[in-house]
Amino acid sequence: MLISKEFAAAINEQVGHELQASHQYATIAAFFDSLALKKLAQMFYKQSDEEREHAMKFIHYVSEAGGSVAIPAVTAPKAVFKSVEEAVQLSLDWELEVTRRINDLMSLAIAEKDYLGQDFLRWFVTEQLEEVSTMENLLKVVKQAGERNLIMLEAYLSHE
Repeated sequence: MLISKEFAAAINEQVGHELQASHQYATIAAFFDSLALKKLAQMFYKQSDEEREHAMKFIHYVSEAGGSVAIPAVTAPKAVFKSVEEAVQLSLDWELEVTRRINDLMSLAIAEKDYLGQDFLRWFVTEQLEEVSTMENLLKVVKQAGERNLIMLEAYLSHE
């Protein structure tokens, strides 16, 4: 076995967080669809798919390293939003939390001198820069456009 039980358990917990994010982003996408904000919806459906892919990467790693995969239950995502800004802020907050969790996983891999685990996690560490940056920039644009001018946001996303 190339993975400790503690590290495998921590990764299994992260699988749950990645699946939670996938559900949350799908729900946010549906919210944007209900407002006829098709570009925003498309962006968040894609984010949902990416989070599921992240979960699968973690699952495959634990399995390939000889650990036990135990996918935790996922709670229902927040489904009602007062505004586009609230939904995007939730997404940014989530990405910041995921970044903290990935860093905690890396700290555990370092403490255990699990060099394979560290190498595996580096992709996620780098990915979080993109994830947080994307959500921070989106939130800035949402705030600048304001709730009454969201069509400008759609136009902005069309040129991305």
